[in-house]
Amino acid sequence: MRKCRRTTLAGIFSKYPMKKLPLKFYQQKEVTVVARQLLGKKLVTQLNGVRTAGIIVETEAYAGAVDRASHAWNNRRTQRTEVMFGPGGTAYVYLCYGIHYLFNVVTNVADTPHAVLIRALEPVEGIADMQLRYHPKTSALLTAGPGSLSKAMGINASLNSENLRGEIIWIEPGITVTDEQIVASTRVGVDYAGADALLPYRFHIRNNKWVSKGKGL
Repeated sequence: MRKCRRTTLAGIFSKYPMKKLPLKFYQQKEVTVVARQLLGKKLVTQLNGVRTAGIIVETEAYAGAVDRASHAWNNRRTQRTEVMFGPGGTAYVYLCYGIHYLFNVVTNVADTPHAVLIRALEPVEGIADMQLRYHPKTSALLTAGPGSLSKAMGINASLNSENLRGEIIWIEPGITVTDEQIVASTRVGVDYAGADALLPYRFHIRNNKWVSKGKGL
């Protein structure tokens, strides 16, 4: 988006906060549908009195037991994946490579471990606070990647299994994104998943500068 558009959105969202998404949104059956519908929605954190928010511009869907790229493939239940087997509408946060926390939205109903990874945001509220969390002298990659956005939004393991209808982390309606604006491609870093690595389960808003630079197959 152009700079003037981004500035306008930031002003609107900070002045007129919206309602949280209803529980039924998260409990839809098709994880790819939820992943597409999350584009344009606004992810919000409220930590120690500091509100930060960004428009979701990139997602990846993970279809649980039948998806070799999913942590819950073949109904694998571990201490880490147990949150994925709960009802949709909770946060799944895990540490990747011992460095980056990645934030996922658990979807569907209990015992169906679907999840959507949030890969990139366009920052609209609390940008100065995001920069302090990320790095006070670096903002180019502020929320353009799953690890970066978690750092900027203050997301870490303490938010794992957090209710997305609560008062710490949640998602609001945001802006409208049309089908023509959505690009589907393969996911990043799932080469191990065989044929499932080729599934078009990654979605982003076309021509948005905050989309990550990660490459699928």
